[in-house]
Amino acid sequence: MRILALLLLLLAPGLAPAQEFATLRPLAVVEGPTLRLGDLFDGLGARAAQPVGAAPAPGRRLVLEVPQLLALARAHGLAWRPLTAHERIVIERPGRPVPREEIEATLRADLLPLGLDPEAELDLGRLVPPMVPPAAEIRLATEAANFDPASGRFAATLLVLAEGMPGQRLRLSGRARPTRPVVVATRRLALGEIVGPDDVRLTRMWTERVRPGAAQRLDQVVGQQLRRPMASGAIFMTTDLGSPAMVEKNSLVTMLLEAPGLSLTAQGRALETAPRGGIVPVMNLASRNITEGQVIGPGRVRVALGTLPIAR
Repeated sequence: MRILALLLLLLAPGLAPAQEFATLRPLAVVEGPTLRLGDLFDGLGARAAQPVGAAPAPGRRLVLEVPQLLALARAHGLAWRPLTAHERIVIERPGRPVPREEIEATLRADLLPLGLDPEAELDLGRLVPPMVPPAAEIRLATEAANFDPASGRFAATLLVLAEGMPGQRLRLSGRARPTRPVVVATRRLALGEIVGPDDVRLTRMWTERVRPGAAQRLDQVVGQQLRRPMASGAIFMTTDLGSPAMVEKNSLVTMLLEAPGLSLTAQGRALETAPRGGIVPVMNLASRNITEGQVIGPGRVRVALGTLPIAR
């Protein structure tokens, strides 16, 4: 249809100007909405600015073959003949897509009064954003928006306005999906690592894709010790986290026995791994007796007065 409209414009009644030699360009890049004679042919001088039709839409291309080019040359009095039967010109117009985030923000603003959850994610499916001129200011609006809170289904018409192009309307439809916060790893973490602030980030995911027990706050994860390795981007589960071990299995520890007016220490070996506050069996290296004590710090275990040795 665009080529037909161009031909009708080119062949409109009127006096053809005097013949003028011209050379066809193999490629034309058009910035504005109007296609000019100088975009197609070289060697035209002042006549290069003469309009010949509408340029392609932003981000699109138009191909003119020999029949269209011959008709155009005759209509404008150009002495041009094709070198081959397959000669043609490709006309391109640069464009940029409307950012998807701007489309979603415009749609969200109109769906919120209709009952949309502010934390829901808009699933627009395989949306192909419309194209606009690269430097043009974009104005977006929605028309006839509707939303069903029960199913999450929505629909609306997106109006796209930009300088240098006619207004576009695009039908939008999709589903609003509820989300929940989750904590994910920013890098690969090994078994036993203590999770630091730079190792995590808080994000939101579709509720249907989040397993029960997923960590939802940073303070649930930062400072904890991993009970399994973590891949970058993986969700932290609360069952995979524990308090950092203050005493490692088979490590040497200081056994502390305290009572009013009495404080004794002995060297021991921890027989299990335990965090601060945990109860761990410890072998007294002097007596070889095994007793239980509470971890009170790195490599320190408090043994209660009167604790009996554990049977070996």
